[in-house]
Amino acid sequence: MKLTIRQTVVPVLAAAVLAAPVWAQPAASHAGMIRREVAYPTGNRATSVILLERVAPATVRMGQAYEYTLALTNLTNTEIKDVVLTEKIAATLNVTQITPQPTSQSGNEATWSWPALGPRQTQTIRIAGAPTQMDDIICCATVTFKALACATTKVVQPALQLVKETPADVVICDPIPVRLVVTNTGTGTARNVMINDPLPDGWTTSDGKREINIHVGDLAAGQSREYTVATRASQTGSFVNRATAREAGGLSAEASSSTNVHKPELQLTKTGPRFRYIGRPATFEITVTNTGDVPARQTVLVDQVPAGTVFVNASDGGRFDKGQVRWSVGDLPPGASKTVKMTVKVQQRGSVHNVAVARAYCADGEASFVMEARGIPAILLEVVDLEDPVEVGGTTTYLITVVNQGSAEGTNIKITCDLPPEESLISVDGPTPGTASGKSVSFAPLPSLAPKAKAVYRIVVKGDSTGDVRFGVQLKSDQMTSPVQETESTHIY
Repeated sequence: MKLTIRQTVVPVLAAAVLAAPVWAQPAASHAGMIRREVAYPTGNRATSVILLERVAPATVRMGQAYEYTLALTNLTNTEIKDVVLTEKIAATLNVTQITPQPTSQSGNEATWSWPALGPRQTQTIRIAGAPTQMDDIICCATVTFKALACATTKVVQPALQLVKETPADVVICDPIPVRLVVTNTGTGTARNVMINDPLPDGWTTSDGKREINIHVGDLAAGQSREYTVATRASQTGSFVNRATAREAGGLSAEASSSTNVHKPELQLTKTGPRFRYIGRPATFEITVTNTGDVPARQTVLVDQVPAGTVFVNASDGGRFDKGQVRWSVGDLPPGASKTVKMTVKVQQRGSVHNVAVARAYCADGEASFVMEARGIPAILLEVVDLEDPVEVGGTTTYLITVVNQGSAEGTNIKITCDLPPEESLISVDGPTPGTASGKSVSFAPLPSLAPKAKAVYRIVVKGDSTGDVRFGVQLKSDQMTSPVQETESTHIY
């Protein structure tokens, strides 16, 4: 594109002033100055691309120095490329200074070039000189430039990144948060992104679904969205599952996580005497063991005091309240056990059913024990050795005491004793005759034993050889369904 603007400077002695051409009408004239401009291509600043302005004095005297300017302005909001201004300077003008210096100059033609003229940018040129003849000074400028009509199509490549996080270890009763973060790490928008996460076997969301489906929508470049979904597991074990993010353009990303689901397991055992007589104490021993693979948190033991008994005491700080004993065990590590005891007193005859329970976070256990509470008569058998230890060749006396602790007589009470091989019998004494047969001594049945009464038997033995021996006694009566057996240990040295 090319435009031209002409300048005519008339010396003061000239008889006429040249009129401006139709394409370059005077824009202003003041203090003897003439301003001319041309806007290309329409002649209107508002609708043109480039404006060339020239300001010069209307008249100058012969030999008088003067200055004129050229101003080139980009009227648009876009860049103009390859701008070239060429000024043809009158031969009758003796040029003394040009600012800025031309890019090139040949004879009376000076050329300035700019690779680009920015939006609304102006370049100004000043030329100074003096006339050398009485002729009019005529200078003309031409401008060429390139106005580019360009369109840029941006090439983008979105990319999906998926992060999945679950706790490494959980207790089966805990909720399992599944955290999913999807990010567009590329350029451009990822369209209509979806996340799909099939859950492992036995896992469900809080609303009972077997998989997680999330409509993410569009993701701008660099944008992330984060989601957390609560799930639960119905079984223990190690689980690995994989989630996938996909978008409408075919992009996809995967991420996986692994979780170990644990469970505490409380195993409870309860032991105690198989029978107790009325009025006698019975001690029950309760052991709780965590057979699971994580601690049983805040473990508590509770033992109901059985009907027909009254509470006596409890070990390990057990607290009795409202018919039950409670122990606060605290956290029980995997494989650890805790044993406590409770003692009651039997008050009535019958079957005593005792139930204990253990509770912890996400675990419980139960154990029971049945004891027979026998009514009166209540025969007590006690065996003691009066001398212990005993030298070889020395003697000791076993004192056998049978006491009726009940409220009615016991009948047909029979005592039988068994000597260990390391002892030999010397003598026997009792309320009924005793007979020996080898290492066994039997007393004739005692017909009856009154309430609170007792019968005493004495057996004197000699120590024949060293050893930690056991002297055994068995008691039978009409009121017993099975014999009572007691042993007494004696050390022979």
